[in-house]
Amino acid sequence: MDIQRINQHKQTFDEIMYFIKSDDDKEQVEVWFARELQSVLGYARWENFQVAIGRAVDSCKSQGISVDYHFREVTKMIILAKGAQREVTDYMLTRYACYLIAQNGDPKKEEIAFAQGYFALQTRKAELIAEHIQQLSRLETRDRLRLSEKQLSRNIYERGVDDKGFGRIRSKGDTALFGGHTTEDMKLRLGIKSTRPLADFLPTLTIAAKNLATEMTNYNVEQKDLYGETVITQEHVQNNKSVRQMLGQRGIQPENLPAAEDIKKVERRVASNEKKIEKTTQKLPKNINN
Repeated sequence: MDIQRINQHKQTFDEIMYFIKSDDDKEQVEVWFARELQSVLGYARWENFQVAIGRAVDSCKSQGISVDYHFREVTKMIILAKGAQREVTDYMLTRYACYLIAQNGDPKKEEIAFAQGYFALQTRKAELIAEHIQQLSRLETRDRLRLSEKQLSRNIYERGVDDKGFGRIRSKGDTALFGGHTTEDMKLRLGIKSTRPLADFLPTLTIAAKNLATEMTNYNVEQKDLYGETVITQEHVQNNKSVRQMLGQRGIQPENLPAAEDIKKVERRVASNEKKIEKTTQKLPKNINN
């Protein structure tokens, strides 16, 4: 997501933000209304959005945080055909409530991905929001690779390959993806300790490439019922070569991409930001006039 798109989303979310007075009248509390948030998050039906709100409320409760601090049911009048009016249920939401709702949405949707960054940070700077979104994307991509490699390990174990064999298959896949450079070669090239996984220091693009090749191997192992280390190795190597060829057509050589920040540091920073959200979010006042 480029800065232009982020600024467009930011303007949309800023436009539906309101301020209400705190209990002591000394501060302005940021709030959003669920029916407006529903639209900008790309939900067509209110009923579906209520499910996301319910999950967010459950998440709030599970953390021992008072729901009343962040979610408040209110009513509003909507205009129907021919000027008629109808009273409907709405929710007043704090920044933290909106963040929890975004966390329960589909991060593949651009609006949800943006919202996770927008509500996670107490900032109006698009560049900082963009950085946070990129960090979340890298973490999510790394998690997908872990899951696909775990699935591959299970698949090939059922087909006569033990843990050592899995390590050899994965290593030969890396060699194919990185143009003849082995996993250990790439660790030396990028200055990574031999005890750490290579993927923890790869940029998002390369992690996604490894994941695509692994998913292709999983699919063909299952669909073709491949058996034995030799056959599965050939399949995995070919898939990594295919992904490398695709990248090469776009002028990308994965072995020449620079190392990214240690993913463990990114995880800690993101987790730290998330812990601060509830503490720094202003609470809803006890008395609100609808």
